[in-house]
Amino acid sequence: MAAVLPLPTPEAVAPPAGPWRRAWRRLLRRRAALLGLAVVFGFVLLAVFAPWVSPQDPIATSWGAIRKPPSAEHWFGTDEIGRDVLARVIWGTRASLLAGVVSVSISLLIGVPVGMAAGFLGGWVDGVISRITDAFLACPFLILAIALAAFLGPSLTNAMVAIGISAAPIFVRLTRGQVLAVKVEDYVEAARAVGNPPLRIALRHILPNITAPLMVQATLAIAAAVIAEASLSFLGLGQQPPAPSWGSMLNTAKNFMDNAPWMAIWPGLSIFLLVLAFNLLGDGLRDAFDPRQR
Repeated sequence: MAAVLPLPTPEAVAPPAGPWRRAWRRLLRRRAALLGLAVVFGFVLLAVFAPWVSPQDPIATSWGAIRKPPSAEHWFGTDEIGRDVLARVIWGTRASLLAGVVSVSISLLIGVPVGMAAGFLGGWVDGVISRITDAFLACPFLILAIALAAFLGPSLTNAMVAIGISAAPIFVRLTRGQVLAVKVEDYVEAARAVGNPPLRIALRHILPNITAPLMVQATLAIAAAVIAEASLSFLGLGQQPPAPSWGSMLNTAKNFMDNAPWMAIWPGLSIFLLVLAFNLLGDGLRDAFDPRQR
């Protein structure tokens, strides 16, 4: 009598989880990354719902409440002309997040195509792009951003453009290295052997397989862009008064550290928390996308 084989369970016949789902599962097991994601999400909610969350008008002055310490009426105190610090911190979240996201988007739009061209085409194209990238990387990121912002003029838009251009060489170098590693894989050679045009190979077979490291670098670059925007606003090259910005708030607060330290504590703490959250999230994404992780 023939033995009866057991029927396969649904788990046995289910297709294996894709790389993105496995990465998401690994990310959920990292508490530090989830904490960073929660903090970033909280700041995003503050920026989106600032008109409804803010207790007062961030640019409204009150000469009867100059440099008042934190109280029930002003939770974070007031500044040198009676403006509510909590309201300005909430509205300043918009400038910081906008600068981070837009600047990194500009860097990706410049760095990824140029890096793919250098890595995929090779030859003299790679040589020219690599030498130009090395020249930009020889200058410190923040110094280059300050020089470009000073050349373009003081405004938040020009600051975002300056930060984006200054960070683009990092993405050029990263994209080029990833393309050089991926374009020699067997599936790329197979796609080339069956007659796929170079553009299709680059967009269909190479670009999707270098997305993960670009996402990690973009997350970490947002943290650097937040610091850069605060630095430019501190120097008067970013968000212009009376519009609230954490960097310009710190610039004003430096003159009242002895009498009103709360003017510097809250914007400085906000910068610290947002940058730390993006770094924790970026570290978690890097570990989640690492193929050596199980």
